[in-house]
Amino acid sequence: MDLIASIPMVGGLLSVVIPFIIAISIVVFVHELGHLLVGRMAGIHARKFSIGFGPALIARTDRHGTVWQVAAIPLGGMVLFLGEADGIHKKDEVDGEESSTETAAAREERAEIEAIPEELREKSFDRASVAGRAATIFAGPFFNFVLAAILFAGVALWSGIEAQPLRVGELVEVPGQPNELELGDEILAVNGVAVASMSGFSQAVRNMETPAPVTLDILRDGREMEVRSPYPLAPVVAFIQPFSAASRAGIQPDDLIQSVNGTPIMSFRELLEAVETSEGNPLALGILRDGRETAITLAPEVVDTETVDGFEKRYRIGVGMDRTITPALTTPGPVEAIRLGVTGVWQVISVSGKAIKHLFLGNLGLDNIQGPIGIAQLSGEQAKLGVIDFVQFVGVISVSIGFLNLFPIPILDGGRLVFIAYEAVVGRPPPDRLLDVVMPVGLAMVLLLMLFATYNDLIRLAANLTS
Repeated sequence: MDLIASIPMVGGLLSVVIPFIIAISIVVFVHELGHLLVGRMAGIHARKFSIGFGPALIARTDRHGTVWQVAAIPLGGMVLFLGEADGIHKKDEVDGEESSTETAAAREERAEIEAIPEELREKSFDRASVAGRAATIFAGPFFNFVLAAILFAGVALWSGIEAQPLRVGELVEVPGQPNELELGDEILAVNGVAVASMSGFSQAVRNMETPAPVTLDILRDGREMEVRSPYPLAPVVAFIQPFSAASRAGIQPDDLIQSVNGTPIMSFRELLEAVETSEGNPLALGILRDGRETAITLAPEVVDTETVDGFEKRYRIGVGMDRTITPALTTPGPVEAIRLGVTGVWQVISVSGKAIKHLFLGNLGLDNIQGPIGIAQLSGEQAKLGVIDFVQFVGVISVSIGFLNLFPIPILDGGRLVFIAYEAVVGRPPPDRLLDVVMPVGLAMVLLLMLFATYNDLIRLAANLTS
């Protein structure tokens, strides 16, 4: 990605487009593959499997008679089952006669259907069992969840998880503050408070009234001892939020923010307080980067910030903190990795559900909705951070697409499941006149949402370009 990004103009575009195409293609392929595989298990014939829309770039037919293709517009995909949206179940009603109002495209579609061997016509979507159709539709979102769980588990296996007992894996040096800790030290207590994990360690530090160097009880080479260490929650930048004030100002990971408007700071808490009380006025940050001091000025922005009860608008610059002490890591076992993968999927669903709830309640601004342009920009940003960040991003996108597809909106998988549930209860499919009304409504809802999200993307893009 770095090579591509280094090419003027074209490189900047490709460094966004290529990660986006890769991410979307993977997620869509797995989603549609879920529909296809479970559909075949249910005895349903798939006429076409397409990644992308529009003219086919590559196409081949497999031994099952399914056409696999890659189309020109990489913004989605589909599996077209026999009898689904092709009118084959209505063929007997017209006895093969062409309607005078039938379009050329419809006549071509009918010709393709009539060319299908008779033995395959019994494998149409509408003739499958209710359970088979429901499983086929649900399989798309379910495969998205499985993909994400695998990716999250893979990240845990590759990156590792916190080892037990709590030991020092990495140290960030804070200039002017000596650190008596050494790599491999086992941390037993912080200022006399016993800790057994990094979360407990961080909580004990947060409970300190004022930021200050800490006293640590440790175990080194089998001997317990007491050492001094700089305040562990120092304002060391761990990550930068894409499209944030910090991103535009050029703040980088591992930057140590030493002062705000000339006032020295020792903790991330002090930086946060300065940002929240700034009322949007520019802040001059004194930064130490690679041993050199530099100054960056930026203006905090109001953003929707997640809280325990929902979301609140607060001033932020878009940076996350790091610790001066990083725990030693270990490779989890397969069972633990799977558990972490499933937990990751649930966390994304939970956050997404919370965000959607507060969008409807008006507690979360509609400007947070992102469309294809915004997702493409995020894809590029995550790819620049490295493979692990990009893989995690693909997992989040996969969960989000699977989750949104289960919403009970006509044309989405969730809406189709509602229709099948109706059939299971009533004993017959919803009447055509009802479908003729709700399907266009569902399509209009999705299209309007996409247009609104794209509008947000363009407004956000314009703001970033002019800032």
